[in-house]
Amino acid sequence: MKKVLGIYEPGSKHWVGDGFPVRNLFPSNGVSDAIDPFLMLDYAGPAAFGPSDKPRGVDEHPHRGFETVTIAYQGEVDHRDSAGNAGTIRPGDVQWMTAASGVVHEEKHGAEFTRNGGTFEMVQLWVNLPKAHKMTAPRYQGIVSEQIPVAELGAGASARVIAGELNGARGPAATFTPINLFDLRFKAGSKAELALPDGHNTGLVLLHGDATVNGTPLQGEAQLALLSREGEAVVLEAAADSVLLVMTGEPIGEPVASYGPFVMNTQQELREAVDDYRAGRMGRLA
Repeated sequence: MKKVLGIYEPGSKHWVGDGFPVRNLFPSNGVSDAIDPFLMLDYAGPAAFGPSDKPRGVDEHPHRGFETVTIAYQGEVDHRDSAGNAGTIRPGDVQWMTAASGVVHEEKHGAEFTRNGGTFEMVQLWVNLPKAHKMTAPRYQGIVSEQIPVAELGAGASARVIAGELNGARGPAATFTPINLFDLRFKAGSKAELALPDGHNTGLVLLHGDATVNGTPLQGEAQLALLSREGEAVVLEAAADSVLLVMTGEPIGEPVASYGPFVMNTQQELREAVDDYRAGRMGRLA
Protein backbone atom coordinates (compact mmCIF):
# COMPACT_ATOMS: atom_id res chain seq x y z
CA MET A 1 0.00 0.00 0.00
CA LYS A 2 1.07 3.58 -0.59
CA LYS A 3 1.50 5.47 2.68
CA VAL A 4 -0.45 8.64 3.48
CA LEU A 5 2.23 11.31 3.97
CA GLY A 6 -0.10 14.13 5.00
CA ILE A 7 -3.56 15.70 4.75
CA TYR A 8 -3.77 19.35 3.67
CA GLU A 9 -6.47 22.00 3.72
CA PRO A 10 -6.51 24.80 1.12
CA GLY A 11 -3.47 27.06 1.54
CA SER A 12 -5.26 30.08 0.06
CA LYS A 13 -8.72 31.22 -1.00
CA HIS A 14 -9.12 33.92 -3.64
CA TRP A 15 -10.88 34.99 -6.82
CA VAL A 16 -9.44 34.35 -10.27
CA GLY A 17 -10.89 37.14 -12.36
CA ASP A 18 -14.52 37.82 -11.43
CA GLY A 19 -15.82 34.35 -12.31
CA PHE A 20 -13.82 31.79 -10.36
CA PRO A 21 -13.78 31.75 -6.53
CA VAL A 22 -11.05 29.18 -5.85
CA ARG A 23 -9.47 27.25 -3.02
CA ASN A 24 -5.85 26.45 -3.82
CA LEU A 25 -4.59 23.07 -2.63
CA PHE A 26 -1.06 23.48 -4.00
CA PRO A 27 1.46 25.05 -4.35
CA SER A 28 0.17 27.29 -1.51
CA ASN A 29 0.77 24.42 0.95
CA GLY A 30 4.46 24.13 0.07
CA VAL A 31 4.18 20.55 -1.16
CA SER A 32 5.40 21.10 -4.74
CA ASP A 33 8.35 18.71 -4.54
CA ALA A 34 6.08 15.87 -3.41
CA ILE A 35 3.63 16.29 -6.30
CA ASP A 36 5.94 16.79 -9.33
CA PRO A 37 4.94 16.84 -12.27
CA PHE A 38 1.83 18.67 -11.05
CA LEU A 39 2.27 22.39 -10.38
CA MET A 40 -1.04 23.78 -9.13
CA LEU A 41 -4.58 22.76 -8.27
CA ASP A 42 -7.45 25.22 -7.84
CA TYR A 43 -10.90 24.02 -6.80
CA ALA A 44 -13.43 26.57 -8.05
CA GLY A 45 -16.74 26.59 -6.21
CA PRO A 46 -19.23 25.18 -5.67
CA ALA A 47 -20.55 28.74 -5.92
CA ALA A 48 -23.92 30.18 -6.91
CA PHE A 49 -24.07 32.85 -9.60
CA GLY A 50 -27.14 34.83 -10.58
CA PRO A 51 -28.08 35.70 -14.15
CA SER A 52 -25.90 38.34 -15.80
CA ASP A 53 -25.82 40.26 -19.07
CA LYS A 54 -22.01 40.04 -19.18
CA PRO A 55 -19.93 36.84 -18.92
CA ARG A 56 -17.73 36.66 -15.84
CA GLY A 57 -14.27 35.12 -15.94
CA VAL A 58 -10.67 35.88 -16.84
CA ASP A 59 -9.66 38.17 -19.68
CA GLU A 60 -6.82 37.57 -22.14
CA HIS A 61 -3.66 36.27 -20.44
CA PRO A 62 -0.60 34.21 -21.45
CA HIS A 63 0.94 30.84 -20.49
CA ARG A 64 4.21 29.13 -21.37
CA GLY A 65 6.02 25.96 -20.32
CA PHE A 66 3.19 23.77 -18.98
CA GLU A 67 -0.36 22.51 -19.51
CA THR A 68 -3.69 23.59 -18.02
CA VAL A 69 -6.34 20.94 -17.35
CA THR A 70 -9.89 22.08 -16.57
CA ILE A 71 -12.43 19.53 -15.31
CA ALA A 72 -16.05 20.70 -15.31
CA TYR A 73 -18.46 19.43 -12.64
CA GLN A 74 -21.18 22.12 -12.76
CA GLY A 75 -21.59 25.21 -14.92
CA GLU A 76 -19.82 25.94 -18.19
CA VAL A 77 -16.81 27.84 -19.50
CA ASP A 78 -16.13 29.33 -22.92
CA HIS A 79 -12.49 29.16 -24.02
CA ARG A 80 -10.65 30.76 -26.93
CA ASP A 81 -6.94 31.15 -27.56
CA SER A 82 -4.33 32.67 -29.86
CA ALA A 83 -3.72 29.31 -31.57
CA GLY A 84 -7.25 29.46 -33.00
CA ASN A 85 -8.88 27.00 -30.59
CA ALA A 86 -12.30 27.70 -29.09
CA GLY A 87 -14.98 25.71 -27.31
CA THR A 88 -17.39 25.39 -24.42
CA ILE A 89 -16.61 23.11 -21.48
CA ARG A 90 -19.78 21.65 -19.93
CA PRO A 91 -20.36 19.30 -16.96
CA GLY A 92 -18.34 16.14 -17.44
CA ASP A 93 -16.05 17.68 -20.06
CA VAL A 94 -12.31 18.25 -19.77
CA GLN A 95 -10.11 20.83 -21.49
CA TRP A 96 -6.43 19.90 -21.77
CA MET A 97 -4.48 22.87 -23.12
CA THR A 98 -0.74 22.55 -23.76
CA ALA A 99 0.66 26.08 -23.64
CA ALA A 100 4.23 24.88 -24.39
CA SER A 101 6.06 27.67 -26.30
CA GLY A 102 3.30 30.12 -25.53
CA VAL A 103 -0.39 30.79 -25.93
CA VAL A 104 -2.75 33.61 -24.98
CA HIS A 105 -6.28 32.69 -23.96
CA GLU A 106 -9.38 33.78 -22.08
CA GLU A 107 -11.82 31.82 -19.94
CA LYS A 108 -15.36 33.08 -19.39
CA HIS A 109 -18.62 31.67 -18.11
CA GLY A 110 -20.54 30.12 -20.99
CA ALA A 111 -23.37 32.03 -22.67
CA GLU A 112 -26.18 29.85 -21.28
CA PHE A 113 -24.74 29.85 -17.76
CA THR A 114 -24.27 33.64 -17.93
CA ARG A 115 -27.86 34.12 -19.02
CA ASN A 116 -29.48 31.74 -16.51
CA GLY A 117 -27.01 31.59 -13.61
CA GLY A 118 -26.59 28.49 -11.48
CA THR A 119 -23.97 26.55 -9.53
CA PHE A 120 -20.39 26.67 -10.76
CA GLU A 121 -17.88 23.94 -9.83
CA MET A 122 -14.64 23.11 -11.61
CA VAL A 123 -11.05 22.04 -11.00
CA GLN A 124 -8.06 23.53 -12.78
CA LEU A 125 -4.83 21.57 -12.62
CA TRP A 126 -1.46 22.72 -14.00
CA VAL A 127 0.85 20.00 -15.33
CA ASN A 128 4.55 20.69 -15.88
CA LEU A 129 6.34 19.90 -19.13
CA PRO A 130 9.88 18.54 -19.29
CA LYS A 131 12.52 20.90 -20.65
CA ALA A 132 12.59 19.03 -23.98
CA HIS A 133 8.93 19.95 -24.63
CA LYS A 134 8.55 23.41 -23.07
CA MET A 135 9.13 25.21 -26.37
CA THR A 136 7.15 22.88 -28.65
CA ALA A 137 4.01 24.03 -30.46
CA PRO A 138 0.84 24.61 -28.39
CA ARG A 139 -1.83 21.91 -28.46
CA TYR A 140 -5.49 21.77 -27.47
CA GLN A 141 -7.54 18.72 -26.45
CA GLY A 142 -11.23 19.34 -25.99
CA ILE A 143 -12.48 16.12 -24.35
CA VAL A 144 -16.25 15.73 -24.04
CA SER A 145 -17.82 13.57 -21.35
CA GLU A 146 -18.84 10.84 -23.81
CA GLN A 147 -15.17 10.24 -24.70
CA ILE A 148 -14.14 9.47 -21.12
CA PRO A 149 -14.38 5.75 -20.23
CA VAL A 150 -15.70 4.61 -16.86
CA ALA A 151 -13.94 1.92 -14.81
CA GLU A 152 -16.28 0.17 -12.39
CA LEU A 153 -14.54 -0.33 -9.03
CA GLY A 154 -17.22 -2.34 -7.27
CA ALA A 155 -20.73 -1.75 -5.97
CA GLY A 156 -21.34 2.01 -5.78
CA ALA A 157 -17.82 3.06 -6.85
CA SER A 158 -16.57 4.12 -10.26
CA ALA A 159 -13.80 6.14 -11.90
CA ARG A 160 -13.85 8.23 -15.04
CA VAL A 161 -10.42 7.70 -16.59
CA ILE A 162 -9.31 11.05 -18.04
CA ALA A 163 -5.64 10.16 -18.52
CA GLY A 164 -3.64 6.98 -18.03
CA GLU A 165 -5.16 3.58 -17.36
CA LEU A 166 -7.22 1.91 -14.66
CA ASN A 167 -8.74 -1.59 -14.70
CA GLY A 168 -8.28 -1.84 -18.45
CA ALA A 169 -9.89 1.53 -19.23
CA ARG A 170 -7.56 4.01 -20.95
CA GLY A 171 -8.17 7.75 -20.81
CA PRO A 172 -8.36 9.85 -23.99
CA ALA A 173 -5.92 12.59 -22.90
CA ALA A 174 -2.49 12.49 -24.56
CA THR A 175 0.30 13.37 -22.12
CA PHE A 176 4.01 14.13 -22.47
CA THR A 177 5.04 12.14 -19.39
CA PRO A 178 3.35 9.16 -17.65
CA ILE A 179 0.28 10.55 -15.84
CA ASN A 180 -2.96 9.14 -14.44
CA LEU A 181 -5.98 11.34 -13.77
CA PHE A 182 -9.14 9.73 -12.38
CA ASP A 183 -12.48 11.34 -11.46
CA LEU A 184 -13.94 9.10 -8.72
CA ARG A 185 -17.55 8.79 -7.54
CA PHE A 186 -18.28 6.75 -4.39
CA LYS A 187 -21.72 6.08 -2.94
CA ALA A 188 -22.10 5.92 0.83
CA GLY A 189 -20.90 2.55 2.11
CA SER A 190 -18.85 1.69 -0.97
CA LYS A 191 -15.23 0.50 -0.83
CA ALA A 192 -12.60 -0.13 -3.49
CA GLU A 193 -8.90 -0.76 -3.97
CA LEU A 194 -7.14 1.21 -6.71
CA ALA A 195 -3.99 -0.04 -8.40
CA LEU A 196 -1.56 2.89 -8.76
CA PRO A 197 1.99 2.91 -10.16
CA ASP A 198 4.95 2.38 -7.87
CA GLY A 199 7.37 5.31 -8.21
CA HIS A 200 4.72 7.89 -9.11
CA ASN A 201 4.04 10.94 -6.99
CA THR A 202 0.38 10.65 -5.98
CA GLY A 203 -2.23 13.08 -4.73
CA LEU A 204 -5.86 12.45 -3.90
CA VAL A 205 -8.29 15.35 -3.56
CA LEU A 206 -11.62 15.05 -1.79
CA LEU A 207 -13.86 17.62 -3.47
CA HIS A 208 -16.73 16.84 -1.12
CA GLY A 209 -17.89 13.92 0.98
CA ASP A 210 -16.64 11.68 3.78
CA ALA A 211 -14.08 9.01 2.95
CA THR A 212 -10.95 7.26 4.16
CA VAL A 213 -7.69 6.64 2.29
CA ASN A 214 -5.92 3.59 3.71
CA GLY A 215 -7.83 4.27 6.91
CA THR A 216 -6.94 8.00 7.07
CA PRO A 217 -10.08 10.20 7.07
CA LEU A 218 -10.91 12.87 4.49
CA GLN A 219 -14.03 14.83 5.39
CA GLY A 220 -15.87 17.90 4.17
CA GLU A 221 -14.59 19.77 1.14
CA ALA A 222 -11.28 20.54 -0.59
CA GLN A 223 -8.82 18.24 1.19
CA LEU A 224 -5.60 16.93 -0.31
CA ALA A 225 -3.96 13.64 0.68
CA LEU A 226 -0.35 13.18 -0.43
CA LEU A 227 0.78 9.57 -0.81
CA SER A 228 4.19 7.94 -0.97
CA ARG A 229 5.91 7.06 -4.24
CA GLU A 230 6.47 3.56 -2.91
CA GLY A 231 3.54 1.17 -3.09
CA GLU A 232 1.09 0.06 -5.74
CA ALA A 233 -2.39 0.51 -4.26
CA VAL A 234 -4.73 2.50 -2.05
CA VAL A 235 -7.97 1.44 -0.38
CA LEU A 236 -10.79 3.99 -0.43
CA GLU A 237 -13.96 3.71 1.64
CA ALA A 238 -16.86 6.19 1.71
CA ALA A 239 -19.10 6.88 4.70
CA ALA A 240 -21.13 9.34 2.58
CA ASP A 241 -21.49 10.06 -1.12
CA SER A 242 -18.08 11.40 -2.16
CA VAL A 243 -16.39 12.92 -5.21
CA LEU A 244 -12.62 12.57 -5.40
CA LEU A 245 -9.85 13.26 -7.89
CA VAL A 246 -6.77 11.04 -8.09
CA MET A 247 -3.61 12.19 -9.85
CA THR A 248 -0.37 10.25 -10.22
CA GLY A 249 2.68 11.16 -12.25
CA GLU A 250 6.24 10.11 -12.91
CA PRO A 251 8.43 12.88 -11.45
CA ILE A 252 10.19 15.06 -14.03
CA GLY A 253 12.92 16.00 -11.55
CA GLU A 254 14.10 19.16 -13.33
CA PRO A 255 14.58 22.69 -11.91
CA VAL A 256 11.37 24.72 -11.77
CA ALA A 257 11.42 28.50 -12.25
CA SER A 258 8.01 30.16 -12.17
CA TYR A 259 6.69 33.68 -12.59
CA GLY A 260 2.92 34.13 -12.71
CA PRO A 261 1.65 32.36 -15.85
CA PHE A 262 5.09 31.11 -16.95
CA VAL A 263 6.87 27.96 -15.73
CA MET A 264 10.35 27.31 -17.10
CA ASN A 265 13.67 25.90 -15.86
CA THR A 266 15.72 29.11 -15.39
CA GLN A 267 15.24 32.78 -14.55
CA GLN A 268 16.65 33.71 -17.96
CA GLU A 269 13.95 31.65 -19.65
CA LEU A 270 11.32 33.48 -17.59
CA ARG A 271 12.69 36.84 -18.72
CA GLU A 272 12.53 35.64 -22.32
CA ALA A 273 8.91 34.55 -21.81
CA VAL A 274 7.93 37.99 -20.50
CA ASP A 275 9.72 39.70 -23.41
CA ASP A 276 8.09 37.38 -25.96
CA TYR A 277 4.63 38.01 -24.55
CA ARG A 278 5.08 41.78 -24.47
CA ALA A 279 6.36 41.70 -28.05
CA GLY A 280 3.30 39.75 -29.20
CA ARG A 281 5.22 36.62 -30.10
CA MET A 282 2.69 34.45 -28.23
CA GLY A 283 -0.11 35.87 -30.36
CA ARG A 284 -3.18 37.89 -29.49
CA LEU A 285 -6.90 37.27 -29.35
CA ALA A 286 -8.92 38.87 -32.13
